[in-house]
Amino acid sequence: VQLQASGGGLAQPGGSLRLSCVVSGSFWGINAMGWYRQAPGKQRELVATITTGTTNYENSVKGRFTISRDNAKNTVYLQMNSLKPEDTAVYYCNANVRTPQTMGVPRTYWGQGTQVTVSS
Repeated sequence: VQLQASGGGLAQPGGSLRLSCVVSGSFWGINAMGWYRQAPGKQRELVATITTGTTNYENSVKGRFTISRDNAKNTVYLQMNSLKPEDTAVYYCNANVRTPQTMGVPRTYWGQGTQVTVSS
């Protein structure tokens, strides 16, 4: 199972970016998917998660970021609007995946990270 994140880059304060993360490989299904971020000198923190019917957001991104998923494409997205300099970080996606290798027991996989820089 591999996760490939894309969509990071440089944005001005108040601007927008859209991150994507595709899950590929051999698996039976995906439970929760999510986005985390790690700023320089700080611990990795939760940004948003999505299951089949619910979403959850870190307080500082509520109302600005939207997480969504396309189950047919095994992809999770993070639409980031009204970006602030404090959103600058490496963003990581993860997915809780059921595979034949674990007899269907979910295991969490991580993507490689994509840099988001918010600066004027």
